[in-house]
Amino acid sequence: MHLLEVKAIKVLYGKAIALNGLTLSIDEKEMVGVVGPNGAGKSTLLRAISALVPSEGEILFHGDRIDHHPPHEIVRKGIIHCPERRQLFVDFTVDENLEMGFFLRKDRGKIQEDLAYVYRLFPVLEERRNQLSGTLSGGEQQMLAIGRSLMSGPKLLMLDEPSMGLSPMTKNLLVDGIKNIWKSGLTVLIVEQDASLTLSLVERVYILEHGKVGLEGKSRDLMNNEEVKRVYFQLG
Repeated sequence: MHLLEVKAIKVLYGKAIALNGLTLSIDEKEMVGVVGPNGAGKSTLLRAISALVPSEGEILFHGDRIDHHPPHEIVRKGIIHCPERRQLFVDFTVDENLEMGFFLRKDRGKIQEDLAYVYRLFPVLEERRNQLSGTLSGGEQQMLAIGRSLMSGPKLLMLDEPSMGLSPMTKNLLVDGIKNIWKSGLTVLIVEQDASLTLSLVERVYILEHGKVGLEGKSRDLMNNEEVKRVYFQLG
């Protein structure tokens, strides 16, 4: 049984079709990428899974349908969405933003352990723990957004465009952090426009076109396919 299954999902924004019968799955402890151009439906997919937009079709988590649950119940089930553009509480400190991540948790005894893990993963956050998040660099803010998501105790971590607006050096640091999160045993679904970064990170990739899956396969196979690189990734 898959950890997450999305079956023939359709999402409309007015009369515009954002997702048009999209189907995908992700297994436990897997890291899967979703890539595609602007408007392909990448972020809408995560918003549909998180119940932030209404959808038709079926979404199953551990085999149970969740597509009619409200957002807070999705979070309680362990599906944590790290949003595009970070959406931090800019007038809160680093520590206070991380505290917001465990607001719904009941396993209070594990919170300090998870906080220590976040600070080991991103040491710069511990150095800035009393600093307002709005004064951090873009890369530090993205690390904080991911750290806040980890403090929610995810079973599935969904990352929406984590590399957006970051320098190559900062991207490399972020990639290392995401790899370590996955190696710790967490299931990760990552949405990205940066196809090269995604292929370097994940095991499998879904390529979206006009709200549906255009192609799906293992990263190493797609990286070695000259036609795929030329048409989808502009790498050839």
